[in-house]
Amino acid sequence: MQFGRTYEEFEVGAVYKHWPGKTVTEYDDHLFCLLTMNHHPLHMDANYAEKTTDFGRNVVVGNYVYSLLLGMSVPDVSGKAIANLEIESLRHVAPTFHGDTIYGETTVLDKWPSRSKDDRGIVHVETRGYKQDGTLVCVFRRKVMVPTATYIKERGGEQPGRPELNAPSEKTEK
Repeated sequence: MQFGRTYEEFEVGAVYKHWPGKTVTEYDDHLFCLLTMNHHPLHMDANYAEKTTDFGRNVVVGNYVYSLLLGMSVPDVSGKAIANLEIESLRHVAPTFHGDTIYGETTVLDKWPSRSKDDRGIVHVETRGYKQDGTLVCVFRRKVMVPTATYIKERGGEQPGRPELNAPSEKTEK
């Protein structure tokens, strides 16, 4: 399985469809709210949401949807990244509700070599998140610093920190 890309592997205009999707549960939403101290009743209080909001039910907190999409994009976009440099824009286009399934895709908008180091480059991407019915729910653009193939090679390959497994010897098998 590929995990991220080097600078050379990105092509402007390429679209990466992230798989699998994720069905958002009430537990997911409430846990994220609790972890981030977002106690807005729109997300946490079904009675409040039903009686006082236009939606009539809890709305999944937008930063969870964004975080979910960012995570979905890692194997295709930033799995080899040196750094996420900038979130240029973030738009929540439509609400997500408990039980909705989110799918994501990322388009490569541009790329350019780093001005300061020749073993890395910058990739500008847009990630879009959709519900199971095709409704666009979230769009964000970011700039990611990624290594070149030379950077990877000079640091010992794809997984230089991963230990080598020793095959058992005949002495240790007995």
